[in-house]
Amino acid sequence: MRKGKLKSTVTFIAGLFLIAFGVQALSFAKGDSLVFPGIFEILKSFFQLLSIPRTYQLILTTLTHLFVSLFFSSLLGTFIGLFEGRYDFIYRLLRPLMTLLRSIPIIVLVVIIMVLTEYEKVPYIASVLVLVPLISEATSEGLRRIRKEQSELIEAYRLFSSFSPRILVSVYIPLMAGYLRQAYTNAVGMGIKIIVTTEYLVQTKNSLGKAVNTSIYFNEYSEIYAWALIMILLVLLTTEIPRLVKIAVDKVIRHATR
Repeated sequence: MRKGKLKSTVTFIAGLFLIAFGVQALSFAKGDSLVFPGIFEILKSFFQLLSIPRTYQLILTTLTHLFVSLFFSSLLGTFIGLFEGRYDFIYRLLRPLMTLLRSIPIIVLVVIIMVLTEYEKVPYIASVLVLVPLISEATSEGLRRIRKEQSELIEAYRLFSSFSPRILVSVYIPLMAGYLRQAYTNAVGMGIKIIVTTEYLVQTKNSLGKAVNTSIYFNEYSEIYAWALIMILLVLLTTEIPRLVKIAVDKVIRHATR
């Protein structure tokens, strides 16, 4: 068990070095340290940004956009996905709309929303519209799969009660946890990219998108890559922290029940 974890950790670290080597090789190939600085220059800018208090204000603004969008996307996506999974008519009816939302270029969607609403609301609305199909598809697929694979268990519950919020929470959601977890992981990564893009386009104050725009304006390319590195870390943190919390809670529960 420990050997497997050690091997996984070593492989992950080797992957990080591979990325660093690739970035440095691209810098040499470009031959222009201003436009494509080396890995050490990027890391220098990265740690400089982390040492500035304002950086955390920018991160907080973007994370607020992300978590609010994820909350409403999860509610709407799960609600729609449950109906799509239970009723083929609803699935076929909403499929063109969901395909449209998944396929439309982000910049076109953002421009449309900018015309229709206030700029402050654009990051929320754009993210929700893109993430809802992602979550609803996972919910729908998960529901369809468990109705096939766990049909005996579900039928047993149906003998005592019809479909209800209690059955949904105690039976369906746990069985669909794997699908929902994967949808959440994908939604966080996609959400960060959408939100920063919309913040950049609408010039949201005190946000990572605005910070990237400022770095581009002053030709601070090392800062641009450093901001990208910060966004990658945010995605890793927001996807890994819930998993680590769950592991810790499970250990506490197991210890308490011994």
